[in-house]
Amino acid sequence: MFICAHERPADATRECCAAKGSLELMKAIKTAAKVEGIANIRVQKSGCLSNCENGVSCVVYPEGVWYTLTGEENIPYLMEHLRTGTVAKHLLMHPEA
Repeated sequence: MFICAHERPADATRECCAAKGSLELMKAIKTAAKVEGIANIRVQKSGCLSNCENGVSCVVYPEGVWYTLTGEENIPYLMEHLRTGTVAKHLLMHPEA
């Protein structure tokens, strides 16, 4: 699982995930996976995933499922995906056209 941690200057024309708390969210997801005993996953920060305008960007491999995250309230749905493969449809990313 990759969580975008890209950071842009405050005066940049594009948004960035770091300003939306992506690093803190990544740490909370990593902790949740450990607490729940999900050992076969690595939660890792990434560079820009080119979807920062959509919210905190997250992609789960090997499925290639892209999520838009808003905060820690999303973690139970991510844990369910990791445990069972059930996609959290309400969190799926819908990139701007």
